[in-house]
Amino acid sequence: MSNKSRLHIPQPSARPGEEPDFSYLPVSPAGAVDRPGISAKTRDIEHLAHEMVRVLDDDHQACGDWDPKLEPDDLQIALRTMVLTRTFDARMQRMQRQGKITFYVQSLGEEAVSVGQGMALKPKDMLFPSYRNQGLFILRGTGLVNMMCQCLSNTRDMCKGRQLPVMYHDKEGRIFSISGNLATQYPHAVGWAMASAIKGEDHVAAAWVGDGSTAEADFHHALTFAAVYQAPVILNVVNNQWAISTFQGFAGGERRPFAAKGLGLGIPGIRVDGNDLLAVYAVTQWAAERARRGGGPTLIELVTYRGGAHSTSDDPTRYRPSKEWQAFPLGDPLERLKGHMIREGHWSEDKQSQLEQEMKDKVDAAWQEAISFGTMSEGPFLDPQDMFEDVLEDMTDHLLLQQEEMLALKD
Repeated sequence: MSNKSRLHIPQPSARPGEEPDFSYLPVSPAGAVDRPGISAKTRDIEHLAHEMVRVLDDDHQACGDWDPKLEPDDLQIALRTMVLTRTFDARMQRMQRQGKITFYVQSLGEEAVSVGQGMALKPKDMLFPSYRNQGLFILRGTGLVNMMCQCLSNTRDMCKGRQLPVMYHDKEGRIFSISGNLATQYPHAVGWAMASAIKGEDHVAAAWVGDGSTAEADFHHALTFAAVYQAPVILNVVNNQWAISTFQGFAGGERRPFAAKGLGLGIPGIRVDGNDLLAVYAVTQWAAERARRGGGPTLIELVTYRGGAHSTSDDPTRYRPSKEWQAFPLGDPLERLKGHMIREGHWSEDKQSQLEQEMKDKVDAAWQEAISFGTMSEGPFLDPQDMFEDVLEDMTDHLLLQQEEMLALKD
């Protein structure tokens, strides 16, 4: 060891042109991690932040105490929602490349995170998503047409043209508006959870950020408030290995798992296989029940992989091996759930093919309906008057003047 200090610059395990290397990623055997009672003290379950909860093994068999033993109908709902999410994603990605929408963010490879967690939560629980949680909106019935219209910024756009594509919201579905300023949803979720507790409700809040966002101040502020006030909130870190073009080591992932970031504050952390829908469901259900019974917050790290680009503005071939996703040791979440259902006798390859075609037809029909409300190049178009609505209760003098000038030009 050198007796001189030097600055450490984190380096990914592989770069473009090199063989993918996931030797840095510790993976526990399926079924090997115990499931403690929900009243367990944080100091007694610190190992959960360092190991990895897994239910499905390499043969797609469910193992161990964390197996939620979902009914076949629930498994089919999960698979249908995941396939629909991926099909919707592929269509919207293609529409951006064709110039039909301006921007898109795929959740390719991360579908089990949103679907597994969304199914484990109750309808009145409040969700504070990030921009890769399409599955939450689909699961809660936001509707493909509504989501497409938001991306098109047309006359049916829920945001009236004021937000980037993929920045959805759903008041009826209890899903908070997505923010492009990363990590802002964490303090919002904690504050909502604190208010729920003050009112004596048993609803919990759940928020999602990526691994890179754990380096933001909002992340740490939220953890402190959640710990001090024992807010009934689930704080999720989706560790998909890459934050835009920097790998997860730049946010501290080299030193300790992200699930361990709350241990110093007394927040239990659980590291889970984010591509194993059964494990994701079980861990989320455990954390939600703990919160409802006054046990406070839980920090969940969902280990997964971003299969596509960070967004349509990104080219991942410039910073990671092109076949890295195929080499990811936790596999493809859709293939793993499908394999489990086939093994259990609840599914088949023929049914899978039928499902994929059904979802493609569903997305195609939704797109045709969505563009009937307008596109970037063809009407009907949003009324410019809308920009003055829903902003201030009483418009200021300078806005009134601008509105008058616009109407004069229109005439």
